[in-house]
Amino acid sequence: MVLWAVNFLKISIADILDILLIALIIFYLFKWIRGTSAMSILVAIISFFVLRVVVSAFGMKMMTELLNILLDVGVLALIVIFQPEIRRFLTRVGQRYKLTEKTGKFLDKLLKKERSSSAENIQEIVLACQDMSEKYCGALIVMTRENALEDIISTGDKIDAQISARLLMNLFFKNSPMHDGAVVISRDRVLAARCTLPISSRQDLPAQFGMRHRAAIGITEEVDVDVVVVSEETGNISHIRRGVVTKINNANELKLLLSEAV
Repeated sequence: MVLWAVNFLKISIADILDILLIALIIFYLFKWIRGTSAMSILVAIISFFVLRVVVSAFGMKMMTELLNILLDVGVLALIVIFQPEIRRFLTRVGQRYKLTEKTGKFLDKLLKKERSSSAENIQEIVLACQDMSEKYCGALIVMTRENALEDIISTGDKIDAQISARLLMNLFFKNSPMHDGAVVISRDRVLAARCTLPISSRQDLPAQFGMRHRAAIGITEEVDVDVVVVSEETGNISHIRRGVVTKINNANELKLLLSEAV
């Protein structure tokens, strides 16, 4: 019995490294899903895993096999239930390790590749936002960078038209059939309107943020885009990038922020 205990507790450098890596993964998992409903599920799975290690060490074959089955089914259930969260996580990882913006701009110039909206089109967007702000007309405009957003565009009505202040104001006019949802702009073109965006699940957002702001924050959490929101209640204009909301005080401030996306 004593010899078994000694052999069981024998730890090598590889074992220590293995334990540290598992602890690091668990730490980041807790950090990622903290405050969500997935927390209790993760705790249950970790508990089953620890129990499986213990019963396996004691040679309890039937309990080990049963817990193996439960863990296998649990992992599959997690993939199905938390598919949106997993997709968001993988998207963030991909964006973190992609080319930097400066490197992308250099390659675009080298290959003479067209980038997003020109100064003239930015001016049209700013004029439209100013007019809608004065008239308390709600608006939600998504400007893409590297992402095509085909899945978002497919939820709305395709337009593929030249950018103009008049077009944007007509799309968001309160009696327009396409005023609900977002307008997607890419490569100097209005690609689609009435598009549905993912809603942010953040709990720290101000109470005055409505569905437009939450949708704007949600899409910027998943993909690298710039979003302009005009509040229907207050007429305030906001710019959102990477989940950060910036209140716009004047037209020049909005032009500068949108120009950084070019």
